[in-house]
Amino acid sequence: MGSKMDNDKQAYWRANLWLMLMLLAVWFFVSFVCGILAIDYLNQFRFFGYKLGFWFSQQGSIYVFVILIFVYVWKMNRLDKQYGVREDDDV
Repeated sequence: MGSKMDNDKQAYWRANLWLMLMLLAVWFFVSFVCGILAIDYLNQFRFFGYKLGFWFSQQGSIYVFVILIFVYVWKMNRLDKQYGVREDDDV
């Protein structure tokens, strides 16, 4: 019985790490690649009147980070429910 519980804990932790790595990869791409490395290319385009590269480096990465926080909460609630570790809302 303990082995199944240990396997569930390991699977839950792997799923949590995988989710964090994917979200960090998106954040890295948006903030570092789009905001620094590809800024010259992206500045050819305009977004809300601003050069796209400038927008990513000044605003876009922050907006994406906030969106990623909400995505993380939503996905972790689903993982918690899937693995039976959901916190009680009654507390």
